[in-house]
Amino acid sequence: MNQDIRIIFMGTPEFAVPSLNMLLDNSYNVVGVITQPDKPQGRKKILMPTPVKEAAEKRGLPVLQPTRLRQPEAVAQVAELRPDLIVTAAYGQILPKSVLDLPRFGCLNVHGSLLPRYRGGAPIQRAIINGETVTGVTLMYMAEGLDTGDMISRVEVAIEPEDTSGTIFEKLSVAGAKLLQGELPKLLAGQSVRTPQNEEEATYAPNLSRDDERIPWHDSAQQIYNRIRGLVPFSGAFTLWEENVFKVWAAEQPSTEWASTKGAFISNEADGSNTPAPGTVLQLNARGIEVQTGSGTIWLTQVQPAGKKVMEAGNFARGGQMKPGMVLG
Repeated sequence: MNQDIRIIFMGTPEFAVPSLNMLLDNSYNVVGVITQPDKPQGRKKILMPTPVKEAAEKRGLPVLQPTRLRQPEAVAQVAELRPDLIVTAAYGQILPKSVLDLPRFGCLNVHGSLLPRYRGGAPIQRAIINGETVTGVTLMYMAEGLDTGDMISRVEVAIEPEDTSGTIFEKLSVAGAKLLQGELPKLLAGQSVRTPQNEEEATYAPNLSRDDERIPWHDSAQQIYNRIRGLVPFSGAFTLWEENVFKVWAAEQPSTEWASTKGAFISNEADGSNTPAPGTVLQLNARGIEVQTGSGTIWLTQVQPAGKKVMEAGNFARGGQMKPGMVLG
């Protein structure tokens, strides 16, 4: 029966690859793959294929890369493939009604959150930045709204304190493929249950902006730690040091046990207290760079000064350019 159902797969990043491979490994008839256009990367701006394109071409599948899926010529290309079902996973474009109406079994989406929470383009990063301890994957029918369609099934995945967006992306990509594998036979047999989302519980996870990447030192140490790991390994968090971008790629999880008493001599001129201003560098050593936050301190362990490669903060500290008392941000 699997070969009788014509499936189009739409996806772009590594997150989507396990779902595509699952369909192929289980002998589903994937008649075409649609992914985002190749993007220039690196200093030489070399056009690089998306992970989904690479995976599809390895399996000998035809690949389409429309700039905008809403364009009539793109819709016509999709229609020519005569899909019975469309499966998407982190494709990166909203499907127009003209595409949603094509397949008789509808359009499914493997979404990286427990809907209706974290609808939108950055559900994994936002969940970690917000300090969530549980996330998951929802298999849903697609509708015209942003991640508003009826749910088919969900699976929970724990967010451990040391997890980053990169590790959660990997965990959810595997969980999503397994969820799709388990639910697809029931859906094609007409045995799936559609559950409408509760709009009152909906929250949104818009794509990240440059402001989201900037470290707000007035936040607590835990909030800053969450922001740093929520931006790894993609854009990375940043602050300013001597008016230059200073990226932070890793930090120690804050702990009251390790709360520093160092740097108490650095007064806060703003209020005359002995508590250093948020963003003040307290000490630098082999452990890294300790920085005062709005509540507690945080140790930066992997950094990237402007124009330099990523390095261990302990190695950077030995250079002696950054001094205790300097204020970041």
